[in-house]
Amino acid sequence: MALALRFFICFVLTVCIVSSVDAEISCGTVVSNLAPCANYLSKGGVVPDLCCEGVEKLNGVAQTTPDRQRACRCLQSIAKGISGLNPSLASGLPEECGVSIPYPISLSTNCDNVE
Repeated sequence: MALALRFFICFVLTVCIVSSVDAEISCGTVVSNLAPCANYLSKGGVVPDLCCEGVEKLNGVAQTTPDRQRACRCLQSIAKGISGLNPSLASGLPEECGVSIPYPISLSTNCDNVE
């Protein structure tokens, strides 16, 4: 698990470095807010309070279309780097936390269509 977490962090940092800077939200912001969700997204169980706080905070900072599109792309990049990620848990996380996200959390979401 520690090796997977290190890989995940390196991967996300790489994505952050190569991403453009015209939107305010960064992949680093996405990662820092959702890091407490990693175990839940792989193993299930009770959603940690810190995870839901991160989901709420991320939803609060992603208010513009470019920010939501960037968050969507970051979420997809992060999801591809997490070994053992349960897509059903990921897609249901906003609802579990009582947060309404204006697009589905899925690897198949076209982030260019997110408004």
